[in-house]
Amino acid sequence: MPSTDSTDPRRFYHGTRADLRPGDLIAVGYKSNFGTGKPLSWVYFSATLDAAIWGAELASGEGRERIYIVEPTGAFVDDPNLTDKRFPGNPTQSYRSQDPLRVIGELTEWQGHAPEQLKAMKEGVARLMAEGAEIID
Repeated sequence: MPSTDSTDPRRFYHGTRADLRPGDLIAVGYKSNFGTGKPLSWVYFSATLDAAIWGAELASGEGRERIYIVEPTGAFVDDPNLTDKRFPGNPTQSYRSQDPLRVIGELTEWQGHAPEQLKAMKEGVARLMAEGAEIID
């Protein structure tokens, strides 16, 4: 069920390599970091720092890995790429929206995953992509 509560007290995060500023909007229409790289019709975010760190570490591009604190500007739903396929019940607190996310600030101090853990995740993603899996709906 979509959430439209603009007073949601949770802090939300978005991991990326994009260089953004407070007030910027993260909107649909940009290429996916996974699968075919087609433009996305959803923006993705999480209430857990760990999920946002994965987003930053797996994001394509050459920029610095960044974690932004964001607020949804409209309704959002559980991310079915994780909740339906991998983690029923949404323990990763991952969401998506067709409305933009507003950047509130940047989290500048965070610890990435261990190199071997990151390597294993990247190899898993590469394997799925080689098999033609569409990782992001």
